[in-house]
Amino acid sequence: MENREPIILIDDIHKTYEVGDQLVNALDGVDLTIYRNDYVAIMGPSGSGKSTLMNMLGCLDTPTSGRYVLNGTDVSDMDEDELAEVRNKEIGFVFQTFNLLPRYTAVENVAVPLIYAGVSKSRRLRRAEEALCSVGLENRMEHRPNEMSGGQRQRVAVARALVNDPSIILADEPTGNLDTKTSIDIMYLFERIYREGNTVIVVTHEEDIARHARRIVRLRDGRIESDEYNPNPTLQAGALSESV
Repeated sequence: MENREPIILIDDIHKTYEVGDQLVNALDGVDLTIYRNDYVAIMGPSGSGKSTLMNMLGCLDTPTSGRYVLNGTDVSDMDEDELAEVRNKEIGFVFQTFNLLPRYTAVENVAVPLIYAGVSKSRRLRRAEEALCSVGLENRMEHRPNEMSGGQRQRVAVARALVNDPSIILADEPTGNLDTKTSIDIMYLFERIYREGNTVIVVTHEEDIARHARRIVRLRDGRIESDEYNPNPTLQAGALSESV
């Protein structure tokens, strides 16, 4: 383990919120190292701190105290503009609700992060098309979200997460709005992304989804309760179905 390269280093992270006249410790001294090409599931009951930790990992929030180093850069004290730049460069997000722009086609949705990265229109579209092909949607490029199934919309979201070649893929309950068959299809896609050398972090409350990961981190009361490698991950084999 010590010979692997850390991509995320969290050192004694605290996050405190004011709720009325009380202070709530959403994260209470979290230490976490995630290595390049890890496949990690983060779990915990409601109020455990997993959503706060996800926001921290995704540079959507900053700690009250402690240190967060992402891909060699300390992001702990960055302002919002600096965090936005880091997010666009380093993190590919996949959300439960897909977060697609309804008036945009699939290829236009996937190209959005490249606009903020300053990529020319021709290169944006080419890279977006390549990303959609990689998730099996080469025949859905000009479809809008309301013309696609839930599984197809989530695959568009995965393609959008991949298009900037980020350091990590961060997925928040990525199968929460999908049926069982479609969830299996999406988890096959994450398996393939991991096998291609990417770092994948999935935040979930579902045990069967967490079992796909190679490592499971469990939170309770703002602290890490356990952090264990999964000796028997659920492996997905096969190809993506065009209809899903």
